[in-house]
Amino acid sequence: MRSRDVLFGAVFGFILSRAGATRPEAISGMFLLQDLHLVGVIGVAVVVAGAGFQLLRRAGARSRGGEPLALQPKPMVPGLVAGSALFGVGWALSGTCPGTALAQIGEGQVAGAVTLAGILAGAWLQARAPAARAPRVPEADAEVRPAA
Repeated sequence: MRSRDVLFGAVFGFILSRAGATRPEAISGMFLLQDLHLVGVIGVAVVVAGAGFQLLRRAGARSRGGEPLALQPKPMVPGLVAGSALFGVGWALSGTCPGTALAQIGEGQVAGAVTLAGILAGAWLQARAPAARAPRVPEADAEVRPAA
């Protein structure tokens, strides 16, 4: 693990903490449409990431593998909607998501450790589920090239 990656993660966790994203009541307030400041935080993050990605592409930046930066369309695959719904329900019930769970652990919140245990248990169960061994969808394996 590179120190730059650890530093980036620590800064990201600090930003999550300062934005209030580690407070379960802020998460539940967002889902109940009672406190929308986290919606704004997420919106700003999407805009900043999108602008940064476009600037990197225009500058000719490449991925770690050496390929030009490009966003690839993702096909609908079996289980995507159900998995997304399950993720959202877990986020709403626990009051945290994977990134904020790690930030909560950094703050010393037991809830973050419980959520992380749930995330790891869910990943372990999913890897052993019969659907995980189902044949791959051919179009999901096809390489999609961006328009020039």
